[in-house]
Amino acid sequence: MGQEGRREARGRPAPPAAPEPDHQLRTESEQAELRAALKERLDELVAEQRRYSDSIAVAQRERLSDTAGDDQIDSGSKTVEHEHEVAVAGAISERIRQVSHALERIDEGGYGFCEKCGKPIPAARLAAFPSATLCVSCKQLEERR
Repeated sequence: MGQEGRREARGRPAPPAAPEPDHQLRTESEQAELRAALKERLDELVAEQRRYSDSIAVAQRERLSDTAGDDQIDSGSKTVEHEHEVAVAGAISERIRQVSHALERIDEGGYGFCEKCGKPIPAARLAAFPSATLCVSCKQLEERR
């Protein structure tokens, strides 16, 4: 095990290495294509969030106006529905944050590099999860904690 591996094994990750400024994983046209795809995804998520917020507001008004005769089971069901709606809205907001962050990283030149160790993130990982900010090794370490 190398020195870097020993440091990680003790729970202290190696200090992040800044990506070389001239080192690009993608051509300008690939970057533009990726930026356009991420922007399109961001627009979809924002529209989904708007639709979902509107449906939550309608459902909330219906729940508040239709409580006559509710028993504990009805009240519990409405509470579970509301908690589910809030969880989904939170997940959509988190995806918006991730995609926005990926767009910022493209503009700053750090996209495709791990935010912890500075190594390039494998293309297969970015293809599966375009807003990934950690390489597979750093993500595994984070998940173990």
